Amino acid sequence: MLASFLLEFSEYFQPLNVLRYITFRSGLALMTAMVIGFLIAPWLIRKLGHWQRDGTTVREDLPEAHLAKIGTPSMGGILIVLSALGSILLWSDLGNRYVWAVMLLIVLFGGIGFWDDVLKIRHKSKGLSGRLRLALEGIVAAGFSCAVIYIHGGETATALSFPFFKDFMLQLSWFMVPFVILVIVGSANAVNLTDGLDGLAIMPVIIALGCLGIISYAVGHAVFSEYLQVTSVPGSGELSVVCSALIGAGVGFLWFNAPPARIFMGDTGSLAMGGALGGISVITKHEIVLFVIGGLFVIETLSVVVQVISYRYFGRRVFAMAPLHHHFEKKGWSESTIVIRFWIIAAILGLIGLSTLKLR
Repeated sequence: MLASFLLEFSEYFQPLNVLRYITFRSGLALMTAMVIGFLIAPWLIRKLGHWQRDGTTVREDLPEAHLAKIGTPSMGGILIVLSALGSILLWSDLGNRYVWAVMLLIVLFGGIGFWDDVLKIRHKSKGLSGRLRLALEGIVAAGFSCAVIYIHGGETATALSFPFFKDFMLQLSWFMVPFVILVIVGSANAVNLTDGLDGLAIMPVIIALGCLGIISYAVGHAVFSEYLQVTSVPGSGELSVVCSALIGAGVGFLWFNAPPARIFMGDTGSLAMGGALGGISVITKHEIVLFVIGGLFVIETLSVVVQVISYRYFGRRVFAMAPLHHHFEKKGWSESTIVIRFWIIAAILGLIGLSTLKLR
């Protein structure tokens, strides 16, 4: 919006032509989202704290150390979504349909999380039923899938690419829609499961977004995509601006979510950010690479799956508590130790995922 407006005056003031570069606008988007977050966070924390004064944002079945966090407001995802959307609207090319598809995905998944948070906090219930929540997420993801296939067009729209292979693509045809639903819904809920300690989920999300931002720029650039021998997706380069805005919003949130957290992300933020990760990976044809870049989220999710299956069918628990970060809490690890080590793991997996761009 602002970028397009300023470019109208570029013939009178030549330096404004720099706004034509995605990389420059990506930097502006990151800084703008971060500043918006810093400015509105104190006000939002006060408002949410007052609104949630009669509720609790800490589950009763968590380790005892979490009792000290009772009273900390949740739904900090509102801060992330507002900061990111404000920045995207200012600095992205609003004529790009991929940008609108991802923004709508963020809003709708964030809205599902918001509804769930309200039920838990204000109405003191268990939130949306699992089936209803998954159904809503599936409907949104299906709509997103159809939109992306239509925007992309061509045979590769419904094809699945594989890392380390130059030319091989698996044509899924109409099976692409359920596959996309699995990717987006799985990504959103994996981030949601990881969000259990101060700062634990947001930094791996930021790392994954940084990787996807680079991938988006590469596959959207004809020269780079040909050099790297990855599937070219014209127009997807603009998602670098979206990723940067989300990173800036994440950094702004992390400032207030760092231990001891003044605000929690809640389902509002985890579903919005996880959905965005899944959606961007689908557009850039790097769905499988997301499983590597977001490997920490996969590990956390698998720990829950293993725990449930083991207890249900064998009557034994593999972990002291699931997800995995709570297992290490039970083993005596401090919260900061778990968070920092998980960040390191996320960074390593992100680098491995990025390496697939060249190793083909």
